[in-house]
Amino acid sequence: MKRRKRKSRGRGGLQAVTLCISTAMVLVLLGMVVFSVLTARNLSNYVKESLTVTVMLAEDMTAPEAQKLCAELKKQHYINRLTYISKEQALKEQAKELGADPSEFVGTNPFEASVELQLKAEYANNDSLQWIAKELKRKAKVTEIAYPQTLIESVNTNLRRVNIVLLVLAVLLAIVSFSLINNSIRLGVYARRFSIRTMKLVGASWGFIRRPFLRRSLLIGLIAALLACAVLAGGIYALWYYEPEVLTVITWEVMAITGATVLVCGLLLTLFCSYVSVNKFLRMTAGELYKI
Repeated sequence: MKRRKRKSRGRGGLQAVTLCISTAMVLVLLGMVVFSVLTARNLSNYVKESLTVTVMLAEDMTAPEAQKLCAELKKQHYINRLTYISKEQALKEQAKELGADPSEFVGTNPFEASVELQLKAEYANNDSLQWIAKELKRKAKVTEIAYPQTLIESVNTNLRRVNIVLLVLAVLLAIVSFSLINNSIRLGVYARRFSIRTMKLVGASWGFIRRPFLRRSLLIGLIAALLACAVLAGGIYALWYYEPEVLTVITWEVMAITGATVLVCGLLLTLFCSYVSVNKFLRMTAGELYKI
């Protein structure tokens, strides 16, 4: 009797470990999907907000007038950040790039002062830039608005394609993840189907029979989710170790949402799958249990 009990405990423990590992692997996959989608969104915003709109200023604009213009532009809802480049600074930058001072040949500073604008991500498209350019041209002593129209269109088109691909992959992998977790939980319940039948024969209610299975599934879901979060955290640390600049797109918000999603999915999916699987075996007759 003691040996049988030890064997049954050993089998139950091995099944629980196997179930934890298999569920954790699926949750890692699910977490990677969520992480990829959120990171792609941040990368999209980062790329869009890196595009520069140059506002060229008139030659006779004084420094106080330029500062006043910059203060007005900072208040605009579509501006993310701006940089004022004076005539002298523009001359220094060009002299450094060319290796010679252009003013020595021309006799005067040939460059104009300008303001470089980085727009918020939702305004970094050609449709928005058309009315933004019109609005900026109404400002006093603004001579020209320059922005890479072709590049902006190309960036937005490519980002839309990437987002569609990621969305399709996310849906498919979510379905696959649910199927794998459901099968893993069902196998665990299947191994104890005769215990369910025995408890049912002695008059135990369905709720009483389900309770230990649901508690066990919650514990397995919690452990699997924590293991998955640890694996994902290790992957993010490895990315940061080899490329520290990834933190510009991998924010604390992305990590928190990914971890919370993995934890919630681990608990809810295992609980739901366990509930459905136990109910399935509770409805079966003795003959049906021996046939499967």
